[in-house]
Amino acid sequence: MDRKRLDQQFDFIKEIDKEKFIQRQTRLSDNVRRENDAEHAWHMAIMTVLLSEYANEKIDVLRTVTMLLIHDIVEIDAGDTYAYDEEGLKTQRERECQAADRIYALLPEDQQSKLRDIWEEFEAGETPEAKFAHTMDNLQPAMLNVVNNGVSWKEHGIAISQIMKRNAHTAEGSQVLWDYAYENFFKKNIDDGNIIDDGKKKSGYA
Repeated sequence: MDRKRLDQQFDFIKEIDKEKFIQRQTRLSDNVRRENDAEHAWHMAIMTVLLSEYANEKIDVLRTVTMLLIHDIVEIDAGDTYAYDEEGLKTQRERECQAADRIYALLPEDQQSKLRDIWEEFEAGETPEAKFAHTMDNLQPAMLNVVNNGVSWKEHGIAISQIMKRNAHTAEGSQVLWDYAYENFFKKNIDDGNIIDDGKKKSGYA
């Protein structure tokens, strides 16, 4: 038994429990409280297992699930950056890289390198797995907003132009899921008045 290696692994495992304390803007389906980062990651992992058949390209499901489980660990230090917080987005990358330097360094060197590489792959958004992971990351909170009758969209006064900008690359992971989400998540909530209609709808939709 390599005691040092086990100590390092458990140091990391204990540290990432703090992800449960990071509150997101998205509210749970019962609207009682906000979702935390760990719940968000778990939900997307299950979504990937169930929905991977709709990926534009064949994906490695385990790698994609791993990517989603670790992608927000950096928010333990960096905090959650709301998708529509323009000022926060300007410093997000710097804050999250500093967090990644500290948190992944808790692991043994081989695992540190492996998980950091997977996180950087997600950030780059270029592989089939990263593209699909970003699709999950964008659609999961939208789905919960639908369940909550658009509460977060209404709270922040979100317009369809902002949603379209955020989702500019969502279809790159799955065209099928993007088309479904637009029709059932976004267009429905425009029609219901939960999303501001500023005339920037998806082409081909009334």
